[in-house]
Amino acid sequence: MSLLEFRDVSVTYRGADADVPAVRGVSLSLDAGQTLGVAGESGCGKSTLASTVLRLLPESTKVTGEVLLNGEDILTMKWGKLRAVRWSEAAIVFQGALHSLNPVQSIGKQIAEPISLHKTSKNPSKRVGELLEQVGIPASRANSYPHQLSGGQRQRVMIAMALACAPSLIIADEPTTALDVMVQAQVLDLLSGLVRDLGMGMMLISHDLGVLGTTCDRLAVMYAGRIVETGPAVEVFDRPEHPYTQALAGAFPRIGDPQARYRPIGLPGDPPYPGDIPTGCSFHPRCPVVLTECSSVTVDLRDAGPGRRAACIRVGS
Repeated sequence: MSLLEFRDVSVTYRGADADVPAVRGVSLSLDAGQTLGVAGESGCGKSTLASTVLRLLPESTKVTGEVLLNGEDILTMKWGKLRAVRWSEAAIVFQGALHSLNPVQSIGKQIAEPISLHKTSKNPSKRVGELLEQVGIPASRANSYPHQLSGGQRQRVMIAMALACAPSLIIADEPTTALDVMVQAQVLDLLSGLVRDLGMGMMLISHDLGVLGTTCDRLAVMYAGRIVETGPAVEVFDRPEHPYTQALAGAFPRIGDPQARYRPIGLPGDPPYPGDIPTGCSFHPRCPVVLTECSSVTVDLRDAGPGRRAACIRVGS
């Protein structure tokens, strides 16, 4: 049984004039001890998909399908059960730690809150110190306030908070946003080490395909609310099958490749507005290898090699 499984999940936001579909029929799974990367440009539905796991979307949002955590459907849980699941079974690391942490409370008090709420330790202060040390921050900094820490330290505090109740699933939503390259590498190494050492599962969301290709076990690429390619992360990054994945991979320089290092290839245009998705393949207006039928034929994920699938009419043809 998978740790986390999305079964035909669709998410629709209520709009003033019309409903807006943000996620359209997504099916994915994640096993314990595995890291699943979800990539795509801003607005493709990555964070919306992640928010369905802990039901953090506005009440007016319509969510269909199933989101199974350890075999239980999150979407049908009563509020008491859901409150017990949050932090203790699944936790999220939001992007922008400075906006997520309370500026008028010490980091120690904020980390201790879920511990006290779920009564997972008889000595919350001691547990806070252990968590800070685990993420590379001296326990003596527990009385510090968020503004007294660097960006990397604040992000580590968010990770410590997510680990407070020893969940089996961590959702990391753009955890390295606004961090410099060195700190970004340290945070990613920390997260990878925690998955390896603690045997938890992690869903890592990013627009940076290069980061996901080197950090994750499996990779799912989203465009306009749908999954357009999945497979082993290294293979998807090195040998992408879908034109959109190829464009994402080509946008990043590769160290050691003198031909591409200084000449990343850009992708013209913007993702479609979720309320006005093109017919057929939603990527066809920007696709460099578009065929005539792409504007009218919707292609579901199809086999693209061992363990790989892609939603492109050219795959397997």
